[in-house]
Amino acid sequence: MQFGEAKKFILGKLKKELPQHLSYHSVEHVKDVFDSCKFIAAGEGVKGEDLKLLLTAALFHDSGFLKGPKEHEKKSCQIARKHLPDYGYTAEQVKKICGMIMATKVPQQPQTHLEEIICDADLDYLGREDFFIIGDKLFAELSVYGILSTEDEWNKLQVRFLEAHHYFTPTAIKLRKKKKDKHLKLVKSKLGH
Repeated sequence: MQFGEAKKFILGKLKKELPQHLSYHSVEHVKDVFDSCKFIAAGEGVKGEDLKLLLTAALFHDSGFLKGPKEHEKKSCQIARKHLPDYGYTAEQVKKICGMIMATKVPQQPQTHLEEIICDADLDYLGREDFFIIGDKLFAELSVYGILSTEDEWNKLQVRFLEAHHYFTPTAIKLRKKKKDKHLKLVKSKLGH
C-alpha cells in the first residue's frame, strides 16, 4: 500500500480539477477531514493499517464532486476503485475504504468503528470554534446550487441538521458535543427561538 503516493495523487487531482464554486467541498475540507480523522483515531486507539485505510478514505471521500454533487459518495467510490489498485491497495482494502466513504452520506449510518470515526471527522466542525466560518462556506455553496437563498432558510436548515446529528465515537462526544449544543442554541436564537 503506497499511501503517500495515493495521497499525493488525489490531492493533486482535487486541487487541479475541483470546480471553483465549491467553497465548502474544497481541498481545504478534505485536509480538514484528514486531520480530524487523525485526531479522533488517536483518541480511539486506531493505528497501523486501519489508520492508513481511514486516512485514505478521508482523502477520497468527496472526490466524487469532480463528477458532480449528485450521489457524490458513489462517485467517490468509483474513483477510489479505479485508482487505488495502482497504489497497491487490495480489493478488500478498497472495499473497506468504500464502506467508510458511503457511511459519510447524510443521514450517517456507520456500521464499523472506522466508519464512525470518518463520520465524526466529516462533521467535526459542528463542535469546533470555526463552526460559523465553515458554515458560511457551506451556505455560499448551497446558494450557488439554488438550494437556499436567504440566511433565515439557512438557519432553519442548520437547526434541523444540528438537532438530527449526533457524534458516534466517545472521543468526538467528549470533545465536540458540548460546543455543538452551544452552536445549536446560538443558531436558534438568531431565529428568535
